[in-house]
Amino acid sequence: MVAMQVQNLRVYERRGLLRPDRTEGGTRLYSAADIDTLHRIRDLLAEGLNLVGVARVLDLEAENARLRARLGSRPRARGHD
Repeated sequence: MVAMQVQNLRVYERRGLLRPDRTEGGTRLYSAADIDTLHRIRDLLAEGLNLVGVARVLDLEAENARLRARLGSRPRARGHD
């Protein structure tokens, strides 16, 4: 899994970096995608980014993925021969 302090997980959630599901009792449920995000956060922090920088990188990566998906769903334009 991911070796992180509970208080760090809560900070990431408060900052909007992570949005785990919760049980009816309020227990956090981390999905495989959440674990991937935690690994990415850990790596970015290790590279020297602060949490604002981490948030910006995660936002840009998500936007890039959305644009790629949108472009991938469009028919390709025909080139001129």
